[in-house]
Amino acid sequence: MPSAFQFQCHFVLIFLAASKGETRYLEVRDTGEDEPFLLLSEDLKRELSAGQIYRRSLRCIDMLSIEGQFTFTAEQPQLHCATFFIGEPEELITIDYDFVNIDCQRGDFLKVFDGWILKGEKFPSSLDHPLPTSQRYVDFCETGNIQRSIRSSQNVAMIFFRIHQPGNGFTITVKKNANLFPCNVISQTPSGRFTMVIPHQNRNCSFSIIYPVVIKISDLILGHLNGLFLKKPSAGCAGVGDFVELLGGTGLDPSKMFPLADLCHSFHGSAQMKIGCDNTVLRMVSSGKHINRVTFEYHQLDLQETENRKENSIEEFCFPSI
Repeated sequence: MPSAFQFQCHFVLIFLAASKGETRYLEVRDTGEDEPFLLLSEDLKRELSAGQIYRRSLRCIDMLSIEGQFTFTAEQPQLHCATFFIGEPEELITIDYDFVNIDCQRGDFLKVFDGWILKGEKFPSSLDHPLPTSQRYVDFCETGNIQRSIRSSQNVAMIFFRIHQPGNGFTITVKKNANLFPCNVISQTPSGRFTMVIPHQNRNCSFSIIYPVVIKISDLILGHLNGLFLKKPSAGCAGVGDFVELLGGTGLDPSKMFPLADLCHSFHGSAQMKIGCDNTVLRMVSSGKHINRVTFEYHQLDLQETENRKENSIEEFCFPSI
């Protein structure tokens, strides 16, 4: 049975395409039988935690979830390549250029994107990221030695590159840094528990789970100010500056997903929903006036499961698969 992380990798492989603006996309050809992703065993992770630096070559299409030094050397012209980086929810990713030998004049490029792009859809979405899309790209051919270290704004980042001349390539070092208040997150696993806190910040935060899941919200605090709860309107979340929404869909961008439920009242208890979508997102919208907090847990939906909980539960829903 394939691992959960391997399942995510195949999701990336199916949807993989990267763009700048609307004009440049990466297209994935048939990968053949060679597995394009290296999945690290727990034994190897324990060995690396003792202080060793992990090193290996990059494939044209790759995914990394560990720190280390990585080198790509073109054996033939490579025109459509990308590497996806993912950390734990509370981690940021730093990418350092150690060595770069590409021919920018001939059309080579090496770009870092702050987030992920899959089939033209971005995570975080443009509504949730603090920077405009154009500023989320760092192009080595434009910055050169000026910016040789790039840090992500969330637990995912990517590079995409084109190299024409065999023998050319680059070496990067990937590091992870603590993020005290994780905002936009892609989960590495189909199950887990997470608490999202937005402390007096006017921003939107999305937690993305690339699986059909059962999600259970156990604690929600909205409009918390000086130890008091502000009274919310009795009907719906329209016009409320602080709320949580559940989204489902088949792509990556939360702004293009279908809204399944809105929560705009603080509560302590249990609210559960089955979402049979390729991607499930819990999104918190914050006005910046208060400290907002939500705690939830999730696990992969068993497609054979037919029992529906009656209390604090919403029926399973999703768009038909496309």
